[in-house]
Amino acid sequence: ISILSTLQMQKTIWVAILLSLSSLGWADINTAQQNLAKNYPNLEINNIASTEMRGIYSAELDGQVVYLNEDAQHLIAGNMLRLSDQKSLTQELIVKKNTIDWKKLPLKNAIKSVRGNGKRQLAIFSDPNCPYCKQLEVELKKLNDVTIYTFILPLKSQSVAASKQVYCEQDPAYAWQQLIEKGIEPKTKKSCTNPVNANLALAKELGIAGTPAIIFSNGYRVLGAYPANEMEAIWRELGL
Repeated sequence: ISILSTLQMQKTIWVAILLSLSSLGWADINTAQQNLAKNYPNLEINNIASTEMRGIYSAELDGQVVYLNEDAQHLIAGNMLRLSDQKSLTQELIVKKNTIDWKKLPLKNAIKSVRGNGKRQLAIFSDPNCPYCKQLEVELKKLNDVTIYTFILPLKSQSVAASKQVYCEQDPAYAWQQLIEKGIEPKTKKSCTNPVNANLALAKELGIAGTPAIIFSNGYRVLGAYPANEMEAIWRELGL
């Protein structure tokens, strides 16, 4: 037998081993899914996947990351750490689960506001009659060196008309600030082309069902009126 034939045979054996290990991993995941369906059919646990810890699988329950084993009789909610570098694998999953493609955001439909050098970027989905959105605006003013793209998202019926009117003003950014901060609606009553319906469709596509929503420039998305110091902390943690 030639050396080439021997190497080819070894390669074939290793490929077979890797394929069998891969199929075994999928079999374990399938077993966990089957056990869940059989024993707890009303429990909505989704996106079961392998982890670095043998025999433990990650999953989603009510929007949170949980862990389970093959028999699916126990759930663990908590932070999985890799000891070698102290990295949070749970945080990595959370970021991945809540990340969108920033490049696909139609920024032309947003109201742009630049502070300082504008190096850092945020996209905000906001309803002018949402109290938490008003609270977020206060926090956004504390941020420096940031470009903020605001997608007006009138989820409340009473917000629709004023939201559309903002885009008809000579200075939409100023009109938006007057509306969200003081409740002063645009005075000029005229119709114009506006992206409000497009914003509503975009939010539905991204799974944004409430306001305010914040998207960082790497696509990481959070929901709620985050304090300025927490947004700064996220920037640091994500290296943005």
